[in-house]
Amino acid sequence: MDRAQKEKLVDELGQIFESSGVVVVAHYAGLTVAEMQDLRARASDAGGAVRVAKNRLAKIALEGKPCASIAEYLTGMTVLTYSEDPVAAAKVAEEFAKENPKFEILGGAMGENALDRAGVAAVSKMPSREELISSIVGSIGAPAANIAGAVGAPASNIASILSTIEDKAAA
Repeated sequence: MDRAQKEKLVDELGQIFESSGVVVVAHYAGLTVAEMQDLRARASDAGGAVRVAKNRLAKIALEGKPCASIAEYLTGMTVLTYSEDPVAAAKVAEEFAKENPKFEILGGAMGENALDRAGVAAVSKMPSREELISSIVGSIGAPAANIAGAVGAPASNIASILSTIEDKAAA
């Protein structure tokens, strides 16, 4: 890799570190190509991505970035799992780590907040952006449905009373 390619890679990593809601750092020694492809596919499905980069270049890219605290985890064979959604990458990494003991999560960062191993686990248990949006929409829609039901109920009660009176009169 020549100097221009390294500079391009550092710029790409810098963009990842700036724009990601969460970055998870893990060791991947011993994973097969198929297992790494599985991790990449899971991350992609969740709206995230996986990146393997040289630690030295990643540390250079981290300088001055909000998540610079993860530099201490960049030793050995490391892989970065990241996403704009602050929860998606952590969920993917946690699920993958449960199934693959060779995938060892070291820590990560959520914006300026450094996360240790327990922090990544805690973030992975939080609801995702889509789950939060759907619960908010459900909360907003529920009172409207109750009001519509309350407004319509007296009319249906009157109709059923009139129907009962009609039936008694006919009998």
